[in-house]
Parts: sequence; structure tokens; C-alpha cells
Amino acid sequence: MSDAAARPQALVIGHKDFAVGIVSAVTAITGRGDVFRTASNYGLDTRAMEAIVRDAIAEGVTVIFSDLPAGSTTMAARRAQRDFPEVTVVTGVNLPTLLDYAFAAPDSTRAADLAVEKGRAALMVARGNVRAD
Repeated sequence: MSDAAARPQALVIGHKDFAVGIVSAVTAITGRGDVFRTASNYGLDTRAMEAIVRDAIAEGVTVIFSDLPAGSTTMAARRAQRDFPEVTVVTGVNLPTLLDYAFAAPDSTRAADLAVEKGRAALMVARGNVRAD
């Protein structure tokens, strides 16, 4: 495996233990949690979060997944993105999105777009009684 392939391709950043939890689920299901680096905003101000994002970008991360579209983690990622327009920021991430991204080709420019489509398609509302027949 090359050094580039061994480095995380994406950063998952979120509130408290969100990132660690969702990436641990990816690892349990796929064994490919090494695709992701994780970070928490817990106890950090936006400048410290932005520094984490910038460090990840400096280490080769090209996609940042955050938990809330208008949350502080997304704001930090978007501020860093101003200086690194080649970086993609995906907000409102869910498990199906990360599962799809985990299997994307490392150099795929559409990997984040396709993963978002999978994540969006996985959402559903189920109502009514469940029948046991």
C-alpha cells in the first residue's frame, strides 16, 4: 500500500463523540475506517476547530464531512475552504453516506457527490403497523 493510500482521505468532524461513533460504525461494517480522520468540537472554539480542519487539509484530506449544515463544525470547515477551494465540504452526514465514500476510488472527484446521493436515498419515513405475516 502506498503512503498516499494509507493516509485518511476525509475528515469527519462533529459535536462531542459524533465523528468517532459514526466512523466506528463504518469500521465495524466495512473494515475501512482508515479512510477517515475524526475530530470533535467538544471544548473548542471555532478558531481551534478551523485549525484542526487546516491541519487535516495539510495532511492530504480533500473531503470534510460535518454533522450539521449550519453548525460550528461546518462553519470552521467552510472558513478553511476559502483558502482551499479544492476541498469539498459535505454537511448533514449520515452512515450510508460514509459507507459509500469508504469504497470510493481515492482519486475520484465525484466520490463525495455519489456518497451524498446514497445518503439522501437512504432516508425514509415509515408509518403504520408492522404486520408479522
